[in-house]
Amino acid sequence: MVSFLLFPATIFYFSPVLIIIGAGEGLIVGSFVAFALQLVGAFTLGRLCCGWICPAAGLQEACTLVSDKKASNRYNWIKWIIWIPWIAIITITAISAGGFEKVDLFYQTRYGLSVVEPGAYIIYFIVTGVIMILALAAGRRGFCHYGCWMAPFMIIGTKLGRMLKVPALHLKSDRSQCSECKRCEKVCPMSLEVAKMVQAESMLHTECILCGSCADNCPHGVIRYSFGKPGM
Repeated sequence: MVSFLLFPATIFYFSPVLIIIGAGEGLIVGSFVAFALQLVGAFTLGRLCCGWICPAAGLQEACTLVSDKKASNRYNWIKWIIWIPWIAIITITAISAGGFEKVDLFYQTRYGLSVVEPGAYIIYFIVTGVIMILALAAGRRGFCHYGCWMAPFMIIGTKLGRMLKVPALHLKSDRSQCSECKRCEKVCPMSLEVAKMVQAESMLHTECILCGSCADNCPHGVIRYSFGKPGM
């Protein structure tokens, strides 16, 4: 929630538009660096950013007070339809500009802050409005499931980390201690079938944001955090 309260100051560092504008000027802007850090960080931290840092997370958690229905994981592919053309546009724009030549982390901000002019408030309210609409209409973390342009970076980073067998933060389960109360599944903000994951003793899922809600609410301590090579 703290990161959401700071969102008016940091929104441009998560902007999918400024990275394109910057690419057209040969600039590596703040959002470029933020997305790169999400990709690389996911090698060892998975989607921890989604669960603990992302400002959209706090807003969506607040939305669950109004609508706490589960979101469907059948349509998670929708965000890739957004992400792939967006990456293509960034790449083409950067190539047309002759490549990246400079770094400007504070591009189009004032004193490093995002929303400091009236026009920027329009952008802020549009973005937060889209996040709220998806969360309320599609279910828990609807924006994370279907509209987030940042999640694919962490999904790719997580998968690459596993391929390279990089030790990483992940969840582990002990099926023998499970009473199958499914409390873990009821509290999962990503609407995952956590009980089935526990029974399979494989907590690895591309939509798991490592929030720890399942571990915190398990009465028998079946689920816990672990650091190392998943499966070991």
